[in-house]
Amino acid sequence: MARRVTRFEFTISATDCAARTGTIAMQRGDIRTPAFMPVGTAATVKAMRPEEVRASGADIILGNTYHLMLRPGAERIARLGGFHRFMGWERPILTDSGGYQVMSLSELTKVSEEGVAFASHLDGSRHMLTPERSIEVQRLLGSDIVMAFDELVPTTSSRAQQAEAMERSMRWAKRSREEFDRGGVHAGQAAIFGIQQGALDEDLRKASAEALIDIGFDGYAVGGLAVGEGQDAMLGCLDFAVEMLRRTARAI
Repeated sequence: MARRVTRFEFTISATDCAARTGTIAMQRGDIRTPAFMPVGTAATVKAMRPEEVRASGADIILGNTYHLMLRPGAERIARLGGFHRFMGWERPILTDSGGYQVMSLSELTKVSEEGVAFASHLDGSRHMLTPERSIEVQRLLGSDIVMAFDELVPTTSSRAQQAEAMERSMRWAKRSREEFDRGGVHAGQAAIFGIQQGALDEDLRKASAEALIDIGFDGYAVGGLAVGEGQDAMLGCLDFAVEMLRRTARAI
């Protein structure tokens, strides 16, 4: 029987307490979960050819919106046939939104309600990354799993700063969803994930999860962790953050 082509479908194969295995079915292939996703920041997994990445067992790789929009440019990649053809990888690709670079390159950025104005770390040129532009770049790349644009702040920042960033991220999530839905053919083939924020604060995480589920996404990511808070703090946050997202069958 021919494989059924689907835009995005997640099925659970087995569970053991909170752990589970499953499969994400997409048009470019299945992604077995839990998944190891090699990072191809600039459209290449360093020191490996695409066939070697596949031979390692990887079903999906990650590309970076921020870096690719600067070099070689999303429009150029689109003219060359898209991310998959550009790097010789025909299976699913997930692109991050650029939100992490907002924090990691904070000395070069300025955040406003519109988005993030920043100076390129390559040549100092000025750019503006908004939720709409982030989704547009991911669409030009031909991403299979698109991430909503969000603002990430350090877990050491004040609660007021964390709350402000989380609330802005939820407004940006709505704008990201709306821009994704305007994507025509791409929106009919790809999936979009919302990103939960709120640092290590349980109340902020709960508010973020509720806002994301209210907007409605294909999947949900736990953001703002593994940024220096320490393993114990990260695992403690995951204990409650993931459970908040289990109210939707597609939360992974």
